[in-house]
Amino acid sequence: MTARLIDGRARAARLLSEVAEATARLRAERDIQPGLAVVLVGQDPASEIYVNSKIRRTEEAGMRSIAHRLPAEVAEAELLALITRLNRDPQIHGILVQLPLPAPLDRARVIDAIAPEKDVDGFTAVNVGRLANGEPALVPCTPLGCLMLLEETLGDLRGQVATIIGCSNVVGRPLIQLLLQRDCSVMVAHRHTRNIAAMVRAADIVVVAAGVPNLVRGSWLKPGVVVLDVGINRLEGARGERRIVGDVAFEEALAVASAITPVPGGVGPMTIACLLANTLDACRRQIESAERSPVPA
Repeated sequence: MTARLIDGRARAARLLSEVAEATARLRAERDIQPGLAVVLVGQDPASEIYVNSKIRRTEEAGMRSIAHRLPAEVAEAELLALITRLNRDPQIHGILVQLPLPAPLDRARVIDAIAPEKDVDGFTAVNVGRLANGEPALVPCTPLGCLMLLEETLGDLRGQVATIIGCSNVVGRPLIQLLLQRDCSVMVAHRHTRNIAAMVRAADIVVVAAGVPNLVRGSWLKPGVVVLDVGINRLEGARGERRIVGDVAFEEALAVASAITPVPGGVGPMTIACLLANTLDACRRQIESAERSPVPA
């Protein structure tokens, strides 16, 4: 058996097309353009590339893109004041603070300063709590993309056994909640877990977000399993050549799984697509909230 490749680029392209069409209708019918503000602190090269990609995709979808670039030594009070202004700006519907933040900025304090209704990364304590309670929430983009890929691959997820390797607040923990809400049985493995291979072998779905190259071997997998590899690891060869690999031994897994995401081209493209879907969702919710609110006399 050779696994089918789960094409994240194609699924992301369809989602971006849907977002662009919905944005065009919103602008034509309501004269409202969804706006996304991205805040970048410092000059981390990887963050700069990622922010530029977000800006380009936002504009391609017909949304307003606003970038705020601050020096690494910016005072936390100044950063929080910027977020407060963006919270109050009716033309900004989504706010994203690019992580990681340079020291000594307090990540939790900065993220929780974002208004929950504009938190398109889904990282504020309010949105985390809403997701855990099964309430409407803005969901972190990568696990939301994972869920979309799984539902497209498997359809109804009810009764599936899923093993997630990695329990970060960015991927693992929110994905646990999303899969539980779809009536999956979920097991979670992390750096202190004993006999991870046995947990993987029992799963119908395996999602790996550990940041360890080739951690999961083909011999760990149950025949027919669906594998999502969230890992992005840059390795250097003997001659200095660089290549990107995931957390799963890809060639080994191909012979066992029924479907698997490649790295790159699997989960990664879904992240920005889901960011724009979240921005559109946030804009719609803010319109509905404004329409429900009484107009001051």
